Amino acid sequence: MRIVGGKYRNRAIVAPKGKSTRPTSDRARENMFNVIEHADWCPPIKGARVADIYAGSGALGLEAMSRGAAFCLFIEMAAEARGAIRDNIDVLQLFGHTRLHRRDATQLGDKPSNLGDPFTLVFLDPPYGFGLGPKTLSKLLEGNWVSEDAVAVLEVGADEEPVTPGWVRQVVKEYGAAKVLFLTRDHPGMTSPD
Repeated sequence: MRIVGGKYRNRAIVAPKGKSTRPTSDRARENMFNVIEHADWCPPIKGARVADIYAGSGALGLEAMSRGAAFCLFIEMAAEARGAIRDNIDVLQLFGHTRLHRRDATQLGDKPSNLGDPFTLVFLDPPYGFGLGPKTLSKLLEGNWVSEDAVAVLEVGADEEPVTPGWVRQVVKEYGAAKVLFLTRDHPGMTSPD
């Protein structure tokens, strides 16, 4: 696996060993960031506060950091994955600009005050087929984790049709067995582009 764009382009990153994580392919990641960087409904990546939830290798958050994000919080339960994220943060020397939390993303609670301002860009790549993404999206709103103009990027199985109350679909892309939903916060009077 490699970083595909920005400051750390072509730098190798490690994925956790075993089959418990399913890293987003380099090509899919590049396509996802093309959508984010060219969408008028998405805040700029430069200076963004990013959360990479169900982070796995941390590739999505690291990609955002490479492209100018100011800070990334990685949330991951699996020990092997947290080890891979630590290794990747170390290799890219991003310790001062990242945090790694071991936390159940469906039980986030209120955003801790020591994490600073709410997040503007959130990646969620949960295990497919368990409905974890919509639960986590609800917790992000309930706990004031995200800014008013936040964008969430949710990866699900291609056959899944998640319901995402409080969020509006802007774009849906399919990459093989994965479907990626690009979501903005739902505000009264706002209409979906679908």
